[in-house]
Amino acid sequence: MQPHEFWQELHAPGSFDETGPFSGFFPARLDSGDQIRLPIRPLADGQHALASLIINQAGFDVQDALAADLAPKIAALRPEVIVGLPTLGLTLAAAVARMLGFARYVPLGTSKKFWYDEELSVPLSSITTPEQQKRLYVDPRMMPLIEGKRVALVDDVISSGTSIISGLTLMTSLGIEPVVIGAAMLQSDRWEKKLDDFGPEWKSRVVSCFRTPILSRAGEELWSH
Repeated sequence: MQPHEFWQELHAPGSFDETGPFSGFFPARLDSGDQIRLPIRPLADGQHALASLIINQAGFDVQDALAADLAPKIAALRPEVIVGLPTLGLTLAAAVARMLGFARYVPLGTSKKFWYDEELSVPLSSITTPEQQKRLYVDPRMMPLIEGKRVALVDDVISSGTSIISGLTLMTSLGIEPVVIGAAMLQSDRWEKKLDDFGPEWKSRVVSCFRTPILSRAGEELWSH
């Protein structure tokens, strides 16, 4: 596959072997059974790799399928508002909010507008941009939409746990305790310890479309669980 061809289509159930070893891509499976091909990205040690998802590059059918898979799992916790984490989580959060019948959602941001309040922010970094030290902001004008509400916090991928912890830290600093955390992909289980350290109750509030493992090199161009 060419790099621009990933994430562009859904494949019928059973199209690809999910047991591995894998060459070039990892087949992620939705609850419907449909599969999405994710590129395999080697880690720095050269012996391990992760399946990758960049949702704002995905085809619209794939974006819709991910939102359709995640929306009922989030709806089960009866949220009153969807809050999206930047940057890639905003694509999924907006789609989920629309599917749940909400008229809008609340996007968090990393770009400080002149009317923002620094007290309504926390530090933010992510596994894909570790060298960039940013801050996560909520627009003060959005506060009436989330204060006292049942909030669903949505990101595209939970990997190291750093971004979702920033989102939770911001919400709890505002006196808001999200009832559910949603993501398209749980990338391995590295995030679990961070959530446990933040509070043992949080891990049980996480819902997702699928989980992908850390892969190990099994030979030239081959990776296995």
